Formats: sequence, structure tokens, C-alpha cells
Amino acid sequence: MSSSLPSMKPDVTLSLTLPSSSLSHSLNHEERSVKLIQLLLTCANHASSGNIDRADKCLCRISHLASVTGDSMQRLAARFAAALANRIIRRWSGVYSALNQLELFTSPNLGWAREAHSMFSKSFPYMTIFYVVLTQTLVEAMSWDRVIHIIDMGSGDPQLWAQLLTKLSLGPMGPPEVKITCVSDNKKLLDDLGIILMKEAKSLDMPFQYNPLNVTLSGLTQDMLDIRPDEALAFVSILNLHVLLVDDGHVDTRFKVNKNQDPSMENKKMLEFLRMLRSMSPKLVLLVEQESDHNLTRFMDRFVEGLHYYSAVFDSIDTIFNTGKISGEDRVRLEDMVGKEILNIVACEGLERVERHERIARWAIRFSWARFRPVNVWAEAMKEAQHVIEGCGLAGYKIVTNRPGLMICWHDRPIYSISAWII
Repeated sequence: MSSSLPSMKPDVTLSLTLPSSSLSHSLNHEERSVKLIQLLLTCANHASSGNIDRADKCLCRISHLASVTGDSMQRLAARFAAALANRIIRRWSGVYSALNQLELFTSPNLGWAREAHSMFSKSFPYMTIFYVVLTQTLVEAMSWDRVIHIIDMGSGDPQLWAQLLTKLSLGPMGPPEVKITCVSDNKKLLDDLGIILMKEAKSLDMPFQYNPLNVTLSGLTQDMLDIRPDEALAFVSILNLHVLLVDDGHVDTRFKVNKNQDPSMENKKMLEFLRMLRSMSPKLVLLVEQESDHNLTRFMDRFVEGLHYYSAVFDSIDTIFNTGKISGEDRVRLEDMVGKEILNIVACEGLERVERHERIARWAIRFSWARFRPVNVWAEAMKEAQHVIEGCGLAGYKIVTNRPGLMICWHDRPIYSISAWII
């Protein structure tokens, strides 16, 4: 797929002429990939303009070329086609509601989703790089503080926090007193994390307090966090903060721009949230986000951006599979996890669309509105992250500095960004 989707974005101006079904069996890999891109863009255009009959014809053609068991472009196309079909069917609320009721009994359970996340962490260096950078940055910023309070805004991954506790215990003044607050609407995740971290802190002979908050980020208030004046405070968000952008509300559920929305009210929830964080005088705010523009108002812009971004993700999954590091079943599990993001970005609008990823430059604007400043704290972290990349034995991964942070790239295509902020 990488040969058909190079570093430049898919071109929206590609011909909208549909290939005849007789061509489907005679196309080589590259030709098929180009046709799939053309068909997906054509179908998205028809779905966006309400031309359902033509969109349906596109989906029929796509079904002849795409395949969940084919090459990475075919697999990607199958996910985007399913998302487009889902978007179309939502126009008939009765039909959609009936099918959605059935989906409640057939959708993967929470355990399956956690397995997929665990497989993602083990199969790719992305999460390991995040954790190395975040841990090293926090240790450098707080190694001389005696009372440390870290607020995890949604990740709840024991691998990250156990690693941090170990490093803090080796600080210049011995183990500090540490409190970790985890914010999540998943009570089991909170309970499991608490058991692991309490055990880890005990083994390190470290004074430790765990504060689980069973609440969403949008429901989080300052009084829940129990901030003490003597604490060195840090907030960490890993692939979660963008969900607050759902409250922008400038697109309604019928996929139309709400022209009556006051532009000054856009992003109000996010701005209020960041200002709340600043009012607590944190020593550091660390942010990890998908490096792509999936929060664009125009559907076609968002679709093209998504197609470009997830082509890189599917390429990287394909590479891991071809090295034998994951099984075919694991590959499907990973693609299902990513497919849920694609479904939300393509099919949903309004309050239902929570996957509102934005690039690091846009996050910089948001943080500056809340009077945060970027800080470059990456020197040691970069060295450790580079060791992770070299140790994984896979070509194509790279870390680049891009003010105000770092970007993790796959063959020069940015996938994730990490940034650090101070008041």
C-alpha cells in the first residue's frame, strides 16, 4: 500500500469515474490501490452530498476490490467502506436503531478491547516510546521533589506508572512520597491499576497513595483531585484529551453546520478544562495525541485526512504481521481496534463523534489560549526513545522534534505527537 499512498495526501481531485466490474480481476496491486482510493473518495463525496444511490453503487464496486483478508490497502478500504455505509444508514433512524440494538449483543466486550490494547502495546514501539519519554521527562522534572502527585487523565496503564515508581525510587534523595490519581469511567481498570501499583510501591518501600476517580474527563472537577499545597503536580494525558472537543457542538446530529453557533463558544469546554488545570499550578502537563486532523468541520476534508493517516497505521500493522511478530488473529484484533476509530471519524457527527484528533500545532494554540507555555525537555528522553526504536529491529520508525514537542513517524508519516507544557 505504501507505493500507492506515498507521503503526500490522497488527492481529492482524483477522477470520479468508476471502474467497470470487469476490470476488478485484471488489476495489479498498484492499479487496484489507486482504484480503491478513487472509489472511496467518490463514495464519500456522494455520501456527503446525500446522493445515496450513487454512494451505494460505489460501495458495490468497492466490495469487489476490498477485502478484510487482502493486502493492507484492501483491508483499509474495507474498514472505510463499512464506516461510509454506517454513515449512510444513520440517515434512516429507525433502520439504524434496529441494527444498533442487535450490535449491543454482538459487539466485543471490554476484555476483548483491553486485549487489543495490550497487543498494540506489545507489537509496536509507539507505546513503549511514549512511556520512555514520559517517564524520563517526569523524573527529570521532579527528582528533587519530596511529595509528588501525578494525575493520569485516562490511560490507566500499570506498565507506565510502575516504571515511573521504579525510577523515582532511585532518585538522589531516595524514594519520594508519591500519589497517583487515575481518572477513568472504567471501574475495573481503576481497581486493577490500584492493586498493581500498591504492590509495586510496597516492594520499593515507597510512601504511596492511590486515588481512583470513576468519572469521565468532562465530569472531572478540581475538588475531586484533592490537591495539597506541598505537592509537585503533573498531569498526563495519553490519547484521551481530544474527547473534550466533542462539546464544541458546532455540528448537529443531522450532519449540517450549525450556522447559529457563536464562533467564540467553540472549544469552550476544552478551554475551561485547560484553565482549570492551570489554576492548580502544575509543574508539568504532558500530552500524547494522534498527529492528524480528524476534527475538521467539512466531512470530505476529514475523510481525506483519515484515509491518509490510517493508511500509515495499516502499513505498519502489515509490516509487523509480515515479520511474524503477530498472528493473523492478532492482526484482525488490532485492525478492529483501529477500525473503531475510523468508524467514529467517518460515520458520526455531533456528540457521537469523540475521535476528534488534532495536530500538535493546533494543540499549541489551545494551550496558549489557556496561558500555558511549551517546554523542551527531550534531551535524555530522546536518547532512550532512540534505543527503543533500535531495539525493536524494525526499519521505518523515527522520532523528530517539531516545536512544541516530538513526533513519532512511520516512514516519514507522523503518527503520534508528544508535547510538554508549563505555566
